[in-house]
Parts: sequence; C-alpha cells; structure tokens
Amino acid sequence: MIDIFYKSNGRILVSQSETDFNDMRRGDVIWIDLFAPTGEEKRAAEAFLGTEIQSRAHAEEIESSSRYKETDNAIFANTNFLIPGPEEYSMEAVSFIISDNVLTTLRDVPLRSFTELQRKMVAIPRLYPNGYWVFVNILDQRVDLDADMIELLSKDIGQYGKRINQQEEHINEDFLLEINQLQENTMIIRENIVDKQRLIANLLKSNKYPQALEPRFNVLQQDISSLINHINFSFERLEYLQDTVVGLINLDQNKIMKIFTLVSLLLMPPTLVTGFYGMNVSLPILGTKWEWTIIILIMIFSFLIILFIFKRKKML
Repeated sequence: MIDIFYKSNGRILVSQSETDFNDMRRGDVIWIDLFAPTGEEKRAAEAFLGTEIQSRAHAEEIESSSRYKETDNAIFANTNFLIPGPEEYSMEAVSFIISDNVLTTLRDVPLRSFTELQRKMVAIPRLYPNGYWVFVNILDQRVDLDADMIELLSKDIGQYGKRINQQEEHINEDFLLEINQLQENTMIIRENIVDKQRLIANLLKSNKYPQALEPRFNVLQQDISSLINHINFSFERLEYLQDTVVGLINLDQNKIMKIFTLVSLLLMPPTLVTGFYGMNVSLPILGTKWEWTIIILIMIFSFLIILFIFKRKKML
C-alpha cells in the first residue's frame, strides 16, 4: 500500500496509486508512506526519488551504531517502533528517507502515530510545509505514545506493590515470573526510547534539516531524557519488588522448615522412650498392670517439657 501526500492549492491531498507520480512535481510531494508495499509501488517511489529504498530485512539487520546515514542529497534513518501486546512488547523496524524535503517511510505494520498524523496533515496543511516537519511530528507523536506506555507500566508496577503489601494472594514463583515479565517489558521500552535519542542526536549534528526545527529537536531530546529517568526509576522499583517477593518466598519456606524441625524435635523424646521400652531386656516398671499407662505418661511429659522449653525461648 502506498500513500502519497502532496500539496495542491493550499491543501494536502492523498493519492494511493504509484502511477500518479507521473503527474506530480517533486516540490509538491511532502510524504510517501510505504506500508507493506508491492514491488511496483517500491520501484515507482525509488524512480520518483532517484534513490534506493532499503528493504525491511536490511533495516532490521543494521546495527544500532549504523542506523543513521547521510549522503549528499538524502538522510537515511532506521528506528524501532514499540508495539504493545497483551503480555509482552515487540519492536517493529521503520525506515525514514528524507530527500529534497520529501519524506519516505517504509513499514510493515499499522502504526497509530502514522494514522493520527495523516489525519492532522489533511486537516491542518499549513503545519506541514515539507517532509522534515512531518518527520519531527512523527517522532513527537511516537515519544508521546512511549510516555503513555511508561505511565501504564508504572500503574502496573504500583498494582503489584499493593498486591504484595495487602497479601491478597499467595506470593509464589508465578508471581515472581510476572514481575520478571514486567522487567523484560521495561527493558524493551528503554531500548526503544534510547534508539530515538540516538536518532535525534545524529539529526542535530546534520546541517540538512531546517534550522527552525532545532528547538523542536531539543525539546524532544529533553522529553526523551525525562522518560529515560522515569523508566530507570520503574526498573529500580521492579528490582525492589523482586527482592521483596524473593524474601517473602524464602520466609515461607523457612516457616515450613521450622515447622518440620520443631515437630521432629518435639517427637524425639517420646520416640526415645518408645525405643527404650521396646528393647527385649528387663526394664524398670515393667511387669505391673499399669506399665503401658506409665510409659504413655512419660512420653507425654517429655513432649510437654520440650514444648515448654521452646515457648520459653520464643521459638514457637
């Protein structure tokens, strides 16, 4: 699918056919959005731009240190957009090419930030004079969405903290695994945000973008820095919760072991008595009609003595 946003009589119109490139001037086109494009759409966009558009597979293989590149007439940038799932998050590669003020994007999944921006472009065309302005607004919306995800993650962490404090459920290994999944999501979000930070830092070193956009890029950098601080704090909270859960699990296990140990110790004297009187030798008090009663009383008495000692030592 291809969406071509171009200027016409003070408005921004959209074309969804690659054949319309033949009737368009280069200076009128603002944004070419390639969403899971066909081979014909990709080749038509390359012919119109006069540059090669890398494939999605190539964009995913590029190392983080080489995700930004400039040539004499174009900027190539690759970054990941976070897709939240029911339990875990995934990252999808998105490629940006800015050539002669025309932005070209290549993606394989629907993205909310793109959809919202496309509506705004048609509604308020004066805010998007060229591809650079579209690009910075995509990043701006993306950072806002990342901030929303961090806020939701913080609420989830707070709920887990309440569940631990209120002891509404048994804290076990499954609970610990849920916290571990939150940690994984937190690291993925942080990696995604740092990726945007590097991209903007590279752009700020360039002399190709309009200088009027520099304040916008600086604000984005500040927003991303605050998000990184927030996500670092969330990760520290998760580590604290993880340590707390591990401690509670250890306490439960210690209680169980303590019970087994005390039961064993309490039964040791009666066991000793029964073993003593189970020997096939002549023993005291045997031969009377009350011998079994006396032996039981000795067993009970020894049990009570051990129980009294443990309570006196506050071990029960």
